[in-house]
Amino acid sequence: MWRSTATTGADLAIAVTPDLARVRRYEAAGFRAWPAASVHYDGTWVIRLTLDHPAKRLNSVNPLDPGDITDLDERVVRAARRFQANGQILTFRLSPLSGSVLDGHFDHLGWSRFSESIVMRLPLTNLTVDIEQVLPPVEDRASFIAQAAMVHDADPAYLAGLAELLGRIQPHLGLFVLESSKGPLASAISVHDNDLAGIFEVATSLNHRGQGHARRLLLAMLNWSKSRGAREVWLQVEADNLPACALYRSFGFKEVYRYHYRRPPAV
Repeated sequence: MWRSTATTGADLAIAVTPDLARVRRYEAAGFRAWPAASVHYDGTWVIRLTLDHPAKRLNSVNPLDPGDITDLDERVVRAARRFQANGQILTFRLSPLSGSVLDGHFDHLGWSRFSESIVMRLPLTNLTVDIEQVLPPVEDRASFIAQAAMVHDADPAYLAGLAELLGRIQPHLGLFVLESSKGPLASAISVHDNDLAGIFEVATSLNHRGQGHARRLLLAMLNWSKSRGAREVWLQVEADNLPACALYRSFGFKEVYRYHYRRPPAV
């Protein structure tokens, strides 16, 4: 069984000093698990663009070396041209690998800062697979997409974009839906990549929130990940999503690092 751990206010206030080697590992895992339609490089800046899906992490510039800070203005202009050619707003996603110099440069230029997210990890060492908690993943991808769209209350564009995205993922996919007789209650995606398993798109239907469905779904995915040989589960959650953060911390997830987005001032 899984034992929840208590989290105090003092725990939440502790500052996390990122281990850059570990950050690189999770950034690489994230790129594999949630692949962009097109990827370009400018030095160690990874420019990810995806016309069929609006997610910011799929449509952003991701600097991966704090020391790669030469010709900033010229390179930003080049990146802006790529985004403009795709009809998108230039967006940078800054992790600890981006360094403080680039972040300060954007401060000086008056760029906005928004959508801070937390990357969290949970070792699976103490998890004993409970057969009663095993929820088999959905095998029919089209069925999962339709059910996830209902959970997210998404428009038709979500269906096409999610289908394209899932088709690009190379590591093993686990597509999870928690159902009742009246339809889907919650859905999520797990991506198993060697000893890591990433969790994405956790959502509960609006009319069924606060009833423990996300907890049940998360436990099922932890069981699935452990049964496939994963030694660690990781996820990303927006820092201001306090209920989700509390849920993950109650399972023992710990913060690894944070990232945020930057955009130039509106013209």
